[in-house]
Amino acid sequence: MPLALLALTISAFAVGTTEFVIVGLIPTIAADLGVSLPSAGLLVSLYALGVTIGAPVLTALAGRMPRKRLLLSLLMLFIAGNAFAAFAPGYESLIVARFLTGLAHGVFFAIASTIATSLVARDKESSAIALVFLGLTVALVTGVPLGTWIGQSFGWQSTFLGVVVLGLIGLIASALLIPGDLSQGTAPGLRAQMRVLTSPRLLLVYLITAVGYGGNFIAFTYLAPMLTQVTGFDAGAVSLVILLYGASVAIGNVVGGKLADRMGAVPALTVIFVGLTAVLLALGLTLTSPVGAVAAIAIWGGFAFANVPPLQAYTVQIARQVAPDAVDVASGLNIGAFNLGIAFGAWAGGIAVEGIGLAATPFLAAGVVAVAVMLIRLAGQLDRAPNPLPTR
Repeated sequence: MPLALLALTISAFAVGTTEFVIVGLIPTIAADLGVSLPSAGLLVSLYALGVTIGAPVLTALAGRMPRKRLLLSLLMLFIAGNAFAAFAPGYESLIVARFLTGLAHGVFFAIASTIATSLVARDKESSAIALVFLGLTVALVTGVPLGTWIGQSFGWQSTFLGVVVLGLIGLIASALLIPGDLSQGTAPGLRAQMRVLTSPRLLLVYLITAVGYGGNFIAFTYLAPMLTQVTGFDAGAVSLVILLYGASVAIGNVVGGKLADRMGAVPALTVIFVGLTAVLLALGLTLTSPVGAVAAIAIWGGFAFANVPPLQAYTVQIARQVAPDAVDVASGLNIGAFNLGIAFGAWAGGIAVEGIGLAATPFLAAGVVAVAVMLIRLAGQLDRAPNPLPTR
C-alpha cells in the first residue's frame, strides 16, 4: 500500500474524532456554557446537518477542482472550524463552528475514498478504502475516549485544540505524500443524478439508513449523562465505558461486512437491526445497574455500527442497476442519509430528555430501529418481485 494512504488515514482519524467526541463532552459543555443537555445535544445534530448539506453541495461546486487541491482545502476548512470551536466565546458561536466543520466532513470521505482507489491497483481498491476508514474506526476506539478524558480534565476547548493538531498533521502529510497528478474523474450528468434522486428503490434505502442508523443516536447522543445521572458512574469512568463501546464498534464493523458478504445485505441488515432493537431494550432495562449497563453497552456498539458496511453495499448494489453512471452520487447521498439520521436522532433524543427523561431514550431508540426492521423487510420483498430494478 502506498505511503500516501497513511496521510488519508491520519486525516480520517482527526475527522472521525471531532464528529463523535462531542458525545462524551455534552455534560461538560452544558455545565460550562450554562445550557441544557438537549441544547448541548444540538452540537451533534448541527454537525451532522452540516455533513448532510455539505456532501452534495460542495461536491457539486468543487467537481472540477483537482483532487489533491480539494482534499487540502477541505482539511483547512476542517482545521479552521475546530480552531473556531476551541476559542468560541459562547454557545451560539460553538454551534456555528460545528456546522462549518461538518460541511467538510462528508466531502472529505468521498474524495479520500476516490483518491485511495486511484493510488492502488484495481484488485486492491477495497483494501485501500478500508484503510482510509480504519482512521474513523480507530477514532471511535481511541480518539473519542481520549478526547473525552482531555475535555473533562483540562476543559472541552482542549479537546478541539487537540483535533486541530491532528488535522495539521494530516494536512502536512497529505501535502507531502499525496501526488499532485491524480486522475480527474468525470462528473455524472444531470440526468444520471436525477435518476438517483427520483428512484423509489434508492429513496427507500436512504430512509432505511436514516431510520436504522439514526435511531441509535437517540440514545447514543446522551450516553455520557445517562451513565452519570442514571447509572451513577463518575465522570472519569465515562471515558472507559466509551472506550469499551468503541472497541465493540470496531468488531461490529468487521462482522457486519462479513455477514453481508455471506448472507446478502437484506438478511444481514435484518439480523443487525433486530439485534440492535433488542440490545437497546436491554440497555433501558439495565440502565440503573452498573454491571448490567456496561454489559449492554459492550454489545451495543457492535450492533450500532455493524449496519454501515451492508447499508453502503446495498446502496451500491441498487445504484448499479437504476443509475449505473451515477453510483458515486448514490453512495455519497447515502453518507448524507447516515448524517441526516444522526441529526434527527440527536434532536429527537433531546426532546425525549426534556419531556420524559434520560432513562427513556434507549426505549425510544429501540422503537425507531424496529421501524427500520420493517422497512428492510419491505425492501427485501421488492427485491424478490419480478423485474424489481429496471435497467437502462
